Amino acid sequence: MKGKVALVTGANGGLGTYVTQAFLDAGATVIGTSRKIRQSEFSSQNFTAISAGISNLSSAKAILQQVVSRFGKLDVLVHTVGGFSGGQSIADTDDATFQRMLDLNLNSVFHILRAAIPVLRRTGEGRIIAIGSRAALEPGASVGAYSASKAAMVSLIRTVALENTDAGLTANVILPGTMDTPANRRAMPDADISKWVRPATIAGLITWLAGDAGKDVNGAVIPVYGGDL
Repeated sequence: MKGKVALVTGANGGLGTYVTQAFLDAGATVIGTSRKIRQSEFSSQNFTAISAGISNLSSAKAILQQVVSRFGKLDVLVHTVGGFSGGQSIADTDDATFQRMLDLNLNSVFHILRAAIPVLRRTGEGRIIAIGSRAALEPGASVGAYSASKAAMVSLIRTVALENTDAGLTANVILPGTMDTPANRRAMPDADISKWVRPATIAGLITWLAGDAGKDVNGAVIPVYGGDL
């Protein structure tokens, strides 16, 4: 990954931290974004923190402008931003909850894609990897808003894959099962974490997809469910 410039959204999150470090370890230049991120969170001189959200197109474009202004290009976009809400049936889900899931899991990727695709197309070998959820393909009771937003995200990424083959740009989405993150451990203290997906596994898959070995993978929806089958 030496010479590559990668943008990681949610770079200091439960998964994003592993992804950011994996790209740094592989020799990439990494720009990490989130609403609250500090330069000191990663010690590498190849890391740049941009504290910003992607709640609208203008904020997403501002991030890309900073990337291009400083580094001249973008080779890889990794989108890890997302959120979860559950516990209510569809009939009991209120408008605010449904909209929040759309904003966090669908609209955020929509905004960053619109800002990043024109830049990624210029390289002739751009990569987009997004993090979805098992629930996108296997919805469960009481998580309807979350599942719907993740399913729509999968459709968006696969459409991007189809629309940009002429520029050598690939777009793929990974669907993890429950990941072994601090937040999930707090939320489910009695769960069997041995069946959960390790964030390092997802990070390794992302860097593989972003490298030369992954150039023939496009429009893929990749399930990574760990031991919980």
